Amino acid sequence: MSERESRRSFLSKAVAGTAAAWPLLTATRVVGAPGQPTPSGEVRMGHIGVGGMGGGHFGGYCQNDKYPSVAVCDVDKRTLEERVKRCKRKAEGYTDFRRLCDREDVDAVVVATPDHWHALATIYAMQAGKDIYCEKPLSLTIRQGRAMVNAARRYNRVFQVGSQQRSDPEFRRAVELCRSGRIGKISLVYVGVGGPSQECYLPAEPTPEWMEWDMWLGPAPWRPFNKAMHPFNWRSYRDYSGGGCTDWGAHHMDIALWGIGREFSGPLEVQYDTKTHRFIHKHPDGVVIEMNAPANGIRFFGEQGIIEVNRGYFRTWPEEIGKDPLGPSDDTLPPVPGHHHGSWHRAMETRERPDADVEIGHRTITACHLGNISYWLGGRKLVWDPDKEEMVGDPEAARWLDRPMRAPWKIPEDLLPNMPAGTLTQPSA
Repeated sequence: MSERESRRSFLSKAVAGTAAAWPLLTATRVVGAPGQPTPSGEVRMGHIGVGGMGGGHFGGYCQNDKYPSVAVCDVDKRTLEERVKRCKRKAEGYTDFRRLCDREDVDAVVVATPDHWHALATIYAMQAGKDIYCEKPLSLTIRQGRAMVNAARRYNRVFQVGSQQRSDPEFRRAVELCRSGRIGKISLVYVGVGGPSQECYLPAEPTPEWMEWDMWLGPAPWRPFNKAMHPFNWRSYRDYSGGGCTDWGAHHMDIALWGIGREFSGPLEVQYDTKTHRFIHKHPDGVVIEMNAPANGIRFFGEQGIIEVNRGYFRTWPEEIGKDPLGPSDDTLPPVPGHHHGSWHRAMETRERPDADVEIGHRTITACHLGNISYWLGGRKLVWDPDKEEMVGDPEAARWLDRPMRAPWKIPEDLLPNMPAGTLTQPSA
């Protein structure tokens, strides 16, 4: 055995398989009964992606007795080895997430891969009967997001999206005040985000022996390895992410839509303004959300005042709006036990939907995706039907609702919504 192959087998249980060596995702997997704690009260955790944010989630579970980490997956074998060693409970490591999902002793899965893997990893895990915590942004495309919602409903899975600002007191306070009418009718919301993702033109570099590069790419188009892609800078590139627009947009647009009561719907028109570099979202009743506008997080403009909120920051104009207590007739939110992971844990026990349910995550990131599509089409105005989730009168723009996946990866067709003709062809830049 070569030195390279010897290093590939650093973990006796690690799997170095490729996509072609395993069955495709199908819609015929046998799903277990709704996830319940084991007789001992444990919920056994699997982790898909344990670098970056995934490492943070893993750190909260690897020494946990009630939610013990028993299986870990990552395509960076250096990270994988270190994480397996940290588990209090004996754990096994994999470089193919399907091996982890096929284990009957894994009850729930945390998915913290790059965005282009979210749909495939979560759908496969749900087909295998696992509950899901998936990092934001939920999906790479609008159609993938709807397929994830469809899978969660079909397989009766609890699906929490990692939009943790929903559990922060400052954001919840801002939403309560907005929905209780404390600043009057809201006409405008500023949302601070970053820019869209771009095409990737990085030069080829040798693939490190510790990296399962083909598995990292997965459904994305083939391209050679470059160290700038891993572990984090992939967010800048369109094949893997929507850039800052979907990264921070998944947080701040979530709160904006929640505050105006549109968290289960979406805009009617979206356009990227090439002069101001803002994404203009028009909603019913004349409400406008401007993404990439000057705001410390999110700023709500009402007839009677202004509310601005961000992490660790809350301010109102006039000040009295933020100081007056809410009454029994106001739109108050229930407390969140144990912050964002606690909401997920409670939902897994009750089988109710968590605070950041997959439908909410999908609606939020759909709004962000629409902004990117307008940008990629040179600032074109998009007319959107949020009920049918369709572009109105624009077949070219409709092609951006999904992306082709590199063979043999694919989402089961019966989970995908109906698509306009041509959607699955490669969009042009």
